[in-house]
Amino acid sequence: MRTNPFIILGSGGAFVGVALGALGAHALKAALSPELTATFETAVRYQMYHSLALVVLGLLEMRAPQRNLVVAGWLFVWGTVLFSGSLYLLALTHATWLGIITPMGGTLFLAGWVFLVVGVIKGRQASP
Repeated sequence: MRTNPFIILGSGGAFVGVALGALGAHALKAALSPELTATFETAVRYQMYHSLALVVLGLLEMRAPQRNLVVAGWLFVWGTVLFSGSLYLLALTHATWLGIITPMGGTLFLAGWVFLVVGVIKGRQASP
């Protein structure tokens, strides 16, 4: 059986999300304003959603290889980097200009979900 990169990236992303969530809940809570704490928590939440989606997507792609699933996976990866990454940096550095990057990551997430749906539909059509 081949190793699927999305299962590895999703598992690693979930690990980092749990670690950052714990950091935010304990070490950073006193250092950040309530607004920046909420920003940090949003970054963790979306990282976790898309990390879990990557694991599921990787399992689907292993069962029924489909180019649209691969595209969806990379959109989720880069969406996480831009969306969650920009929010983490914004919360930790107070660099509000980073907020302009966040919607780009959100757009990649949305595109990833579209490609996932198309990949699943095409995969079903290809199977007997």
